[in-house]
Amino acid sequence: MPDDAVTSQTAALQVIQQAVDRLVRWSEGELPEHAFAPLQLVFDHVHLTYGQPTQTNYRPAWALQVEGNEKTPRIPYPQSKERTEAELDVLKAEIKCTVKQLGWQNPSNRQNLSQLTLFLEKFGSHLSIGEPDIALIDQAKSEAAIAAALAQNPPEKKLALVGGDLMGVQKFIYTISSEGALKSLRARSFYLELATEEIVQQLLTTLNLPRTNVIYAGASKFYLLVAATNELASILAQAQREFNDWLLETFQRKVFLAIAHAAFPADQLNAPLESDQTLLAQIWQEVNDKLTVQASRKFEHQLDEILKPQRSYSPPCKVCHRDDVPEEKLQPLSNFPGEESVLACEICCMMFRLGDRLPDVTGFVRSQQQYHKDNFAIQSVFYHPITSTWRPKLGEFVFQINNWDLKSYASEQFVPMLLGNYARRVLKEDPPDENRFITASEMAEASEGIKRVGYVRMDVDRLSQIFAKGLGGNYTLPRLASLSRQMTYFFKVYLNSLAESRAVNFTDDKKADGTPKFEAINPLSTRKNLLFIYAGGDDLFVSGAWNEVVEFAFDVYQAFRAYTGQHPDITLSAGVCIAGAKFPLYQAAGEAGDIEKAAKGNGRDSLGLFNAALKWDEWLGQWNPKVLKADDLAYLNSPVEMEKPALFGVLPFIKHLYGEIGQGYTRSFVRNLLNTAQVQEAKIKEAKETHPDQVKDIRYYLHLPKVAYTLARLPDKILTNADFRKSLKSPYNAPYFRAIATWIELLNRSAKP
Repeated sequence: MPDDAVTSQTAALQVIQQAVDRLVRWSEGELPEHAFAPLQLVFDHVHLTYGQPTQTNYRPAWALQVEGNEKTPRIPYPQSKERTEAELDVLKAEIKCTVKQLGWQNPSNRQNLSQLTLFLEKFGSHLSIGEPDIALIDQAKSEAAIAAALAQNPPEKKLALVGGDLMGVQKFIYTISSEGALKSLRARSFYLELATEEIVQQLLTTLNLPRTNVIYAGASKFYLLVAATNELASILAQAQREFNDWLLETFQRKVFLAIAHAAFPADQLNAPLESDQTLLAQIWQEVNDKLTVQASRKFEHQLDEILKPQRSYSPPCKVCHRDDVPEEKLQPLSNFPGEESVLACEICCMMFRLGDRLPDVTGFVRSQQQYHKDNFAIQSVFYHPITSTWRPKLGEFVFQINNWDLKSYASEQFVPMLLGNYARRVLKEDPPDENRFITASEMAEASEGIKRVGYVRMDVDRLSQIFAKGLGGNYTLPRLASLSRQMTYFFKVYLNSLAESRAVNFTDDKKADGTPKFEAINPLSTRKNLLFIYAGGDDLFVSGAWNEVVEFAFDVYQAFRAYTGQHPDITLSAGVCIAGAKFPLYQAAGEAGDIEKAAKGNGRDSLGLFNAALKWDEWLGQWNPKVLKADDLAYLNSPVEMEKPALFGVLPFIKHLYGEIGQGYTRSFVRNLLNTAQVQEAKIKEAKETHPDQVKDIRYYLHLPKVAYTLARLPDKILTNADFRKSLKSPYNAPYFRAIATWIELLNRSAKP
C-alpha cells in the first residue's frame, strides 16, 4: 500500500477511534449523560418556500439494529420530546454488550476502520455532538474525510468535491421486453448500484483514500471528498475515459459516466458567503452544473468509435433489442418456467441469471478472479454472488447486503451495502429449498377484486433544490452528509421494514387535533405481495398485487411525511399504473412514469391514480381547502362559507363502502357515481369552449340531482347515515367521484388477468 494511503487510512482511523472511544466511555458512565445531545431533525433546517416548521423534532435514541424476527431496522419516527432516560439506558446497555462481544474492552483492539465506522452508524446515528441536528456518525465521518484528504498534503491545503453520475439509467433499465422481464429489470437496477460502487472503489483505490471519504453513493450518483492534488484532474479524466470505453462497448451508448470536480481551500469549507450560503453550497452547485453540461456531450472522447460503421445482425436480442451481436453468439434465456426461451445477448442472459440468484444472495465478492459462471464483470473486475460466509483473499472486497451484524465485518475487506430489496419470495419446486421471486401472474392472482398487477413510481419533489438551496447558511459538510444519509436510509433501509413489517411501522397514534397519523383502507392488511424493482436515493419503482400496491403507496407517503417531521417543503409525488399480468413491463413502467409526471404537474405533493391526479390530502381525506385553486376556493366560500363535510376526499368514502362490497346496491351506486363523473367531465369540457363562466357551477353543483336520485335508491342503513348523505352532496367532494367509483369497482370486480 502506498505511503499516502497508509497516512490517509491512519488519519481517518484516528478520528473514528476517538468518536468510538467517546461513545463507549459515555455508555460506561465515564462521561456525563449530556456528553451527547438529543438529535434534532436535520430536515427542520430545510427551507425552500413555506418556511421552517415551528416545532422542533427529535429522533428517538435508538440503535440501528434488527429487533426479534425482523430483518431490517424499523422506522425511527421523530418525536416532540428530546429523549427519555429509559431510551438512553437501553442504548447504553446495547453499546456495552456489543463492546464485550467484539472484545473491544481494550481500546488497542479497535483497529478495524470498517467495523468501527459501522459501530458508529449503528449506535451514533441518533445522538448529536456539537450541532444539535448533526449525528455523531456524520460529524465523525466528515472529520475523518477531511483528515484523510489533508494527510496527503495537497498544494495550498486544498480539497476537492468530486461528483459522478451514471446517465442513461432509464434507457438501460426500462427498455426491455421479454419473458422474465420482472426478474431482469430488478437485476438491471441492482447492477447499476454495483456499477456505481465499482467506479467509487476504483477512485478510492487510485486516490489512496478510505471509504470515509465517500459523502454519498447510490441511485447511480456519488460524491467524494478528496485532496486537490496536481494530478487529480488527469486521474479523474482517465478513470472516466476507461469506464466510458467499457460502457460504450457493453451497452451501446445507453449509459454514460459523467465525472466533475471543484477545488476549494480547506479552511474555507464552511465559510459563509454574502448570498447567505456557504462555500460548500456553491461548490456543490458548481459540480452538479458541470455534470449537467456533460449530459449533452456524452462520449465526446469516443466519437471515432461511435462514428465507425456498425454491422447489424438479425435477429436482434429479444430482450434489449441490440442488433450488433451475431446470431451464433446469442444464447437461450434459460430456466424460464413454462415458456420457450428466446435468444438473448450475453449481457441480458447474465442479468437474467443474476435476477434468478438475487432472492438468496447475501452479498457480493469483488475480485480480479473469475470463480464460476455466476460471476459477472463490471469493466475488468468480477463480482461473485454469495449466500453464506466468505473469507476474502488478498485484494478482494465483500459487499454485504443489509447486514448490521458487526461480527460479520472481521476485516476492512468487508463493506456494508444498503439495498432496498424487499420481495415476496416463493419456494421453488425444483430445486427445493431455494427461493424465487413472486411472478406477475401470482401477483395478479393475489389481488383483491379484479386480477391485476399494480406498479408505482414515486420520488421526492424538488430533491435537487433541497440539496442545493434548502440548507441555506446552514450548509456544512456534516449537515450535508446527514441530509443525504437520512434520505438514503428511508429508501434503502426503512422501506424494506415498512414492506415486511407493516404492523411495527404503521402508527395509529393521534395528532393534536385527535385525527390518526396514518390512514388506510385496511390497516390490518399485511400486503406482502410486493416486489421492489428499485428503491434507492430518492425514488422507488414497486410492483405487486394492485390493491396492495395502492395501499403501499399510501403507507410510503405517510411514513415519509412522518419521518421528515411533516415538513411542508419535503414531499413525494407518485403514479400508479394497473395492468394485466402479461402487459409488457417496460410499458407499465412508462405509464407509471407518465402518471407520476401528471401528479407533479398538479403542483407536486400529489398521487396519480384511477385517471385522477389529486393532492395526497384529497386522497387521504385530510381536510385542507388549500388544495383548491384560489379562485375555486373563493367561489365555494361565497356568498357564505361552505360547511366542512364530515367525509372529505376519496379514502373516507372507500372505507365507508368497503364493508358493503359485493352487494348489488353497491354496484348500482358505483355505476351511477361513475356516470355522474363522466357527465360532469363532458359538460366541463364543453363549457370551457362555449360558456367558461359556467365551469365552476358544473364542477361543483351539476352532481346534485344525480346524487339525490342515487341516494334515494340506497338501503335505509345507508340513508340514515347523515354524514355520508350530506358529504356526498357537498360541492367539495364533487371532483372525487371518478376516483371513488373506480376504486370500489375494481375491488368489487373479478376478471381474468
